[in-house]
Amino acid sequence: MCVRFVPEASAWTRGGARIALPWPRRAYIALVRHRPPAVAGTFYPAQPQVLRAQILGFLAKAEPGVGAHEDAPKALIAPHAGTIYSGPVAASAYARLRPIADRVERVVLLGPSHRVAMRGLAAPSVDAFDTPLGAVPVDVEAVADLVARGLAYVDDEAHRREHSLEVHLPFLQAVLPAFKLVPLVVGPCPPSEVSAALDAVWGGPETLIVVSSDLSHYHPYLEARALDGETTRVIEALAWRELDGDSACGYHPVRGLLYAAERHHLQAVTVDLRSSGDTAGTRDEVVGYGAYLFH
Repeated sequence: MCVRFVPEASAWTRGGARIALPWPRRAYIALVRHRPPAVAGTFYPAQPQVLRAQILGFLAKAEPGVGAHEDAPKALIAPHAGTIYSGPVAASAYARLRPIADRVERVVLLGPSHRVAMRGLAAPSVDAFDTPLGAVPVDVEAVADLVARGLAYVDDEAHRREHSLEVHLPFLQAVLPAFKLVPLVVGPCPPSEVSAALDAVWGGPETLIVVSSDLSHYHPYLEARALDGETTRVIEALAWRELDGDSACGYHPVRGLLYAAERHHLQAVTVDLRSSGDTAGTRDEVVGYGAYLFH
């Protein structure tokens, strides 16, 4: 439902035309404050039981001992393709959150825009993001603070059909008992802008940063392995200047995280590196997926 409240007029508008209010005003507010799933049934199963079983299966097959680090991760990078393709790689990162699941209260989730031409960091106006597994509350105070400080702006259209954030939510819901979300779609901007927003919500061990990105796109399997291996070297070195759109589709938020990680003296560790050719696709043209933790 595309309806907007106009406080000064005590009315609602649709497409610029005023409409009547047959229900109490608060009923409409409840209707429009949740972002519904945009890619349930396409990128991941729409049935709650099927989705939960799939995610838990991926997590069960992950190997948390491989690449594990003694410190709790402050941030991670994980892919955002359909779960049959990138889910096993994403699970390699999310399985490593289990030891700290009880302490994480907020997740700052950044991903690239695939549907809307935009710049900078776009936040939503909603109170929650829905998935088949339930509603994820938005940290509306943190979002409002970012907007008030000029570090982000509200753009619901950037979020409405975007999958790069949504596909991570079932993993987070499966691993974390409860958390609030700071969802940001990132368009072209200097990495310092992303880093400034991250600094504003950096917090302590209660805050986890997740950046959503796939790696190379549509190269032959062996060529993609070489390209993604080089991108992995760049990420582990925090060499944000060397990253571009050919390296990773989410290179704007990734560059921002690397920039921030350098300033906060974090180290990047690779926990998984595969492609669609390893999971569920053919090997003539593959998409690369990597899972990285930052300590």
